Amino acid sequence: KNRVAAPSASYTATPVNYLEREANNRSLGLAGEEFVINFERARLIRAGAENLASKIEHLAKVRGDAAGFDVLSFEKSGSDLLIELKTKKYGAHTPFFVSRNELEVSKTQTNRYHLYRVFDFREQPLLFTLHGALSSTCTLDPTNYIARVG
Repeated sequence: KNRVAAPSASYTATPVNYLEREANNRSLGLAGEEFVINFERARLIRAGAENLASKIEHLAKVRGDAAGFDVLSFEKSGSDLLIELKTKKYGAHTPFFVSRNELEVSKTQTNRYHLYRVFDFREQPLLFTLHGALSSTCTLDPTNYIARVG
């Protein structure tokens, strides 16, 4: 009989500093939000709507994530522009996470909801926008579940 030895798998657990990872993600997200707020101010000023540029709100900073979007800006006409922002230091097509709340707000506020995708942030920040419900503009794959005993 031929005996095949089981491969000797060697695995060394690498500790993950989740607090550091979260802090880096928050820092990147905040920097991206400030980048977009400046972009929106410049856009409105160029459009001759300086009064609206001064009314832009950084909701994620002031109220947290409960609104389902990060920045309240405006169209030149004065109508609300709800901006959810996803910042990545990598390329435009790097996957990103969305919350259930962000998804729901994108569905209920379809006409006002915009996803701003900021990418290559560490090198040369670029952005593109998607308008409308995330379920219509993105491929969504469930990745997390909440489990309760009982």
